[in-house]
Amino acid sequence: MTGLADFGAQMARIANAMRKESDDTESVLRSMTKFAVDSIPGAEYATVTLVADGAIETPVMVGDLGGEADRLQRELGEGPCLRAAVSDLTVWVDDMRDETRWPNFARAAAELGIRSMACFYLYIDGDDSAALNLHSTEPKAFTPEARQLGELFAAHAATAFGAVQEKQQLRAALSTRDIIGQAKGMIMERYKLDAGEAFSLLARLSQDTNTKLVDVAVQIVEAGPETSG
Repeated sequence: MTGLADFGAQMARIANAMRKESDDTESVLRSMTKFAVDSIPGAEYATVTLVADGAIETPVMVGDLGGEADRLQRELGEGPCLRAAVSDLTVWVDDMRDETRWPNFARAAAELGIRSMACFYLYIDGDDSAALNLHSTEPKAFTPEARQLGELFAAHAATAFGAVQEKQQLRAALSTRDIIGQAKGMIMERYKLDAGEAFSLLARLSQDTNTKLVDVAVQIVEAGPETSG
């Protein structure tokens, strides 16, 4: 258990650094995926499988073989990565040549040279779901301790990923507030309205044109003060 404790402390430090330094979800995914390959015994390749709005994506991969495994699962509609992403489970395959749960995928993956996999659910906000997937060309590459490390890693990585998402949402909200403020100021100056009246005019334009308030504001700002009416 000492190894797990040391690994957990290291992951906590890395997750904290990722929260502070990264403004980009893709870079967070890439960093945590690369670190998983470097740190978890047995891992040779890795991917992140993202299920969003019914579509299956692989935003990040470490090694082409992992990407090929994700491609097969998208095409076949079955496999351990998909199962882990949508079912809140840790899923592993000891040997693709003996796997019976996903026979079409297992057969194709074995032909690629993939022998074993471990897939860990990533807790992310909203309706999307994701999994961190590790691949090996050796059978039974992922021992119980390696799977424990993977679960611990996935928990910390999801925390860092969620924090970056929150930063992006906050930045988007501030940007929206700024653009609406600019449009409101232009309306106030052009039509000699107070702040409340200018916002009411923006809201009325949004309602009458069935356009989001922020999009109306963008149109006004881009048109410029001379044509904002």
